Amino acid sequence: MTRSTDFDALLLVSFGGPEGPDDVLPFLENVTRGRGIPTERLKQVGEHYFQFGGVSPINAQNRQLREELHRVLSERDVDLPVYWGNRNWSPYLADAIGQMRQDGVMRALAFFTSAYSSYSSCRQYRENLAAARREVGAGAPVIERIGPYFNHAGFIEPFVDNTLSALAELPEELRGQARLVFTTHSIPIAMADASGVGEGAYVKQHRAVAELVAAAVNQRSAVEHEWDLVFQSRSGPPQVPWLEPDIDDHLVSVLDDGAAAIVVIPIGFVSDHMEVVWDLDTQAAGRAKELGLSMVRAKTPGSDPRFVSMVVDLIQERLDGTDVSARSRLGSLGAAPDRCAAGCCANPRLVLDAIGGMDNNE
Repeated sequence: MTRSTDFDALLLVSFGGPEGPDDVLPFLENVTRGRGIPTERLKQVGEHYFQFGGVSPINAQNRQLREELHRVLSERDVDLPVYWGNRNWSPYLADAIGQMRQDGVMRALAFFTSAYSSYSSCRQYRENLAAARREVGAGAPVIERIGPYFNHAGFIEPFVDNTLSALAELPEELRGQARLVFTTHSIPIAMADASGVGEGAYVKQHRAVAELVAAAVNQRSAVEHEWDLVFQSRSGPPQVPWLEPDIDDHLVSVLDDGAAAIVVIPIGFVSDHMEVVWDLDTQAAGRAKELGLSMVRAKTPGSDPRFVSMVVDLIQERLDGTDVSARSRLGSLGAAPDRCAAGCCANPRLVLDAIGGMDNNE
């Protein structure tokens, strides 16, 4: 097998989540550390996890993704070990990086389980990596991240097929009139405006993905489905403006517009973790049922072979300099840079406290 002289490992970087009832409160304390959130409030949030036995799906999904990455890298004759580290729960980033140092890793690529540009979904992870390297100390490997991949075919195409599959779940008489509702994590407007190099990249990128998926779905279904981009999972004080409309409010709006059915497509998320299975499958689905609105939800890419292949394409692009993925970028926005500009996705101090517990992955 071949090994690159430039990089000798891959680090899968994610948010983390509890793996049992005893983990829930300590996990939430990690997420909100420094924000002064009362324990009683954390217990209320913890009830979301207790509905699922205190276990978040995210760690199991990352284990599966890691296994698939191992397999495809091996099939392509790339000798690159895959490590995994989380921001808020075991395996922690510092532990993963410490193991990498012990194994002799000198330089590694990092793949974030978040496809878009914003402080919380990109820059904050870079800060987490820097802090973890400082914790590990001398000999910690140099780590470079793979850039946002929101418009890569390996991310878009699974959403197209999953949306078509979700449409097929609706009664035939409703299918052709169903509205497509694309959803992502809400963030403070100040953060959204500062994403990219102060260019509002977060909303632009999501809108580009929604346009790509909707166009492909409409072409393949031979129906012109109307679509919207909405937001979910807001946290933080009410006086701080966040991206809207919220999906629960939007359900009322589409019903008022005469829609009888919707397909929810969670394009802001790589896998079906807690903010998908609770905020959409439980909360939004319950609200839709109360309103008499038929709702189905498209699956996220997860470990779809095209998504896994995309990750390996992006790795190979960095390993040997070949232009594997440029032809797979869809739409007009092109490829986001692997190396961020100095002021990219700045953290607006105005909303620092509001974003401490928010993430695009859990």
